[in-house]
Amino acid sequence: MVHGIEKKIISKDFQENISYLSERLGVKKSFDVLQLDVEYAGRKMALFMIDGFVKDDILHYLMKYLSELAPEQLEENTLEKLLKTYIPYVEVENTDDLNTVVSTVLAGPTALLVDGIDKAIFIDARTYPVRGPQEPDMERVVRGARDGFVETIVFNTALTRRRIRDRSLRMEYLQIGRRSKTDVVVCYLEDIADLNHVEDLKKSLEAIDTDGLPMGEKTVEEFISGSHFNPYPKVRYTERPDTAASHLYEGHVIVFVDGSPSALITPTTFWHHLQHAEEYRNKPVVGAYLRIVRFIAVWASIFLLPLWYLLAQNPGLLPPGLEFIGINEQGHIPLLIQFLLIEIGIDALRMAAIHTPTSLGTALGLIAALMIGQVAVEVGLLTYEVVLYLAIAAIGTFATPSYELGLANRIYRIILLLFTAWLGAIGFMIGMTGWIIMLTRMKSFNVPYLYPLIPFNYRAMRDVLFRSPMPLKNRRPTFLHPQDPDR
Repeated sequence: MVHGIEKKIISKDFQENISYLSERLGVKKSFDVLQLDVEYAGRKMALFMIDGFVKDDILHYLMKYLSELAPEQLEENTLEKLLKTYIPYVEVENTDDLNTVVSTVLAGPTALLVDGIDKAIFIDARTYPVRGPQEPDMERVVRGARDGFVETIVFNTALTRRRIRDRSLRMEYLQIGRRSKTDVVVCYLEDIADLNHVEDLKKSLEAIDTDGLPMGEKTVEEFISGSHFNPYPKVRYTERPDTAASHLYEGHVIVFVDGSPSALITPTTFWHHLQHAEEYRNKPVVGAYLRIVRFIAVWASIFLLPLWYLLAQNPGLLPPGLEFIGINEQGHIPLLIQFLLIEIGIDALRMAAIHTPTSLGTALGLIAALMIGQVAVEVGLLTYEVVLYLAIAAIGTFATPSYELGLANRIYRIILLLFTAWLGAIGFMIGMTGWIIMLTRMKSFNVPYLYPLIPFNYRAMRDVLFRSPMPLKNRRPTFLHPQDPDR
């Protein structure tokens, strides 16, 4: 059995093999599946390929070379001579399973069948339509590399290996999906990474039973991370090869999925989603300052609105001198409804921005800022304080490096706001306590999600809060169980 399909041994009857492949590949039903019947050196041969995946110039050269062969050159040891002498190409393999031939041809390589040989020869002369590496929109830096991952897995592994010229770098290949046969690569440094985690991750990937991976790495995450109703991400996405390389040096394991410009970093903690390459592109003091500002913005995006709502509804909780935090003018709509309306409005605006062509983006911004925001305040639909504090929370959301973490924090902010509106100060405390307990109970594989805060590790927590100088950051995180933490 290969990938859930029963093995079909290549027959000695050449025509039977051709008919089987032609029927399984749908040669006469799909215009882009090509079958070339040729005759070289007095032998019947057939080439099966996908138009658009094959490199025409290379295949043309190989066919020309084969056409010059004399019959006596293939009389003995035909397979061995073809593989080692008469097919001068780098990636050449063979198989005796016709179903493997079908799967391989659909993935891009060309299959060659020769009359009298009970093996099929693969010529991996394929190419994929691909865009050039560009700087990712989600992980921009002021200074630094401008290349990013693309949708072709071979390009992504090459961009990573370009930055890690280590003999222990491993790229292990898998195929996932009963029908899609999607290429997946598990990448790690064998001398550093926890090999038990590598094996657990590979078993999780091999256990995925689905037709295909239509959403690429996101589909993989849902299968390997579980906790489908928990919005917080247990893996980190990156589109930057330098970010992927730095995590590999620490001992993380990375998963590449063909067709996706993002790589999965495993395992990760809550704090990994708050890191950004920009912090390491500046001097340590500047990087530490940027990290502190980012943390403040993220905390404000979670707790500022519920806390202000609590104080606005309970002025007696305000200490002397902070009475201005309350509401100057009561609106016509209850505060809670105002918050929910503007939360929904911001999400609707975000989705509209995604679907709006770039040329119309400025017009959309003017509509949101002038016609909706200002007019909503003037007619009494919203109050100035609600707009102000929600704008601060929105800035904190956009300052979150991880898009997935930003969305999760936004959902939790709404939940905390509802608890606060329901039970007041007690609801606020219950919501915060429940959030901490939820994150404490979470694990990314076998790593506590809030480590090094819970369980507490002083040195690791110091490195989380303050960007350490590079010479002091050579030690590897102990929670990854690296084989040699100081090597």
